[in-house]
Amino acid sequence: MSLFGAMNTAISGLTAQSAAFSNIGDNVANSQTVGFKRVDTSFEDYLTTSNVTLNQSGAVVARPDYANTVQGTVTQTDKPLDLAIAGQGFFTVSTQAGEAKGVPVFKALPQYTRAGDFALNKDSYLVNSSGHFLNGWPADASGVVDQTTLKPIQVGQSGYSPVPTSEVALSANLPATPDPATPITSQVQVYDALGQTHPLQLSWTPVAGTRNAWQVAISQPGVAAPLGVAGVNFGTAGNPAAPQGTLGSITAVSGAVTGSAFAAGAAATLGVSANFGSGPQAIALNLGTFGQANGLTQFAGSNYSLKSLTQNGVAPGSFSGVEARANGDVVVKFDNGQSRTVARVPITTFADADALQREDGQAFTATRGSGTPQTLAVGSNGAGSLVVSAVESSNVDIAKEFTKLIVAQRAYSANTKMVTTADELLQQTLDMKR
Repeated sequence: MSLFGAMNTAISGLTAQSAAFSNIGDNVANSQTVGFKRVDTSFEDYLTTSNVTLNQSGAVVARPDYANTVQGTVTQTDKPLDLAIAGQGFFTVSTQAGEAKGVPVFKALPQYTRAGDFALNKDSYLVNSSGHFLNGWPADASGVVDQTTLKPIQVGQSGYSPVPTSEVALSANLPATPDPATPITSQVQVYDALGQTHPLQLSWTPVAGTRNAWQVAISQPGVAAPLGVAGVNFGTAGNPAAPQGTLGSITAVSGAVTGSAFAAGAAATLGVSANFGSGPQAIALNLGTFGQANGLTQFAGSNYSLKSLTQNGVAPGSFSGVEARANGDVVVKFDNGQSRTVARVPITTFADADALQREDGQAFTATRGSGTPQTLAVGSNGAGSLVVSAVESSNVDIAKEFTKLIVAQRAYSANTKMVTTADELLQQTLDMKR
């Protein structure tokens, strides 16, 4: 009985070491696969009889020992959509089940992966090298992210609609001792509703016989009369008086111009209406804050000093590319210098990621043992951070795999020796009758 038991035990050892060889071979073959997680081998002893007077040989069984939570090396790339997770968590991805009227149809069961080598496919979806579609929280046209919905990210390649100018911000210093014979002029380019640019001219003239009082005329080239003229008063000329050199009051003089009333700490603005061929367009000229030196001022000097003159209009733009950012935002870029967030990539974590079910293409599905998936913002509640223009390499260590290969080979050889030795002993037992 002991000889047969020894032979059976050795055969189970051969089977177990064969499983170890299979795992090692899988690891070595995928040592360069992005996002691959190695599978180690653990061995479990099965008993037949074991007590204080008798121990009979049992068997050994090889069990896979998953290393899904072991980080692989993060390698930088030159691709703006490549993503690597530093820390715990997975990307949520979908697999395509087919098409309906040329539109991809996705399987209901989500999968999870660390393979972050994403790129745009022919339908402008973000897809990794295994064909998995990256899921994210969608964002509306203003960039507000909806964290209640998770779906494959599709990047629209439409253009950026023009934005007409509604506000001009001026920061400058008018001289305290100006030349009354020479008006001070400056121009700002503004956009109409079609995205075409038009100049608006600001002409500053000191009020004769007074101090700290100016008139500003806002005009449109090609139009004889100014769009509007307003009085701008500084310091003691204000109503009420303001600190010297700061804005005290704005008063309308002529034309379609309005001015905000004085209130300490409130914005000082001029409103004017222009028509560039697409109908009236209201434009507010922001001069800073009443009583503060953070916009238009009047301090010492004889020359006008322009610090900044900006506007909020935007020219039309065409799609020029897409990139991912460290907070998970997927951002479309346009050739007019603007950008728009279309989605945000979350990270999904599990209570026991090593209990996930392995699938094709370095992907996993949730199991009862893994726990319920938790979809989280990047870097929150234990979720890892994102490294952009980078991918996570396989967590296989070739040197360690070769070491395990040598050990498994020796163990396999030893088990074969046990089988042949038991066979020889059985043969000798049979020969005893001769």
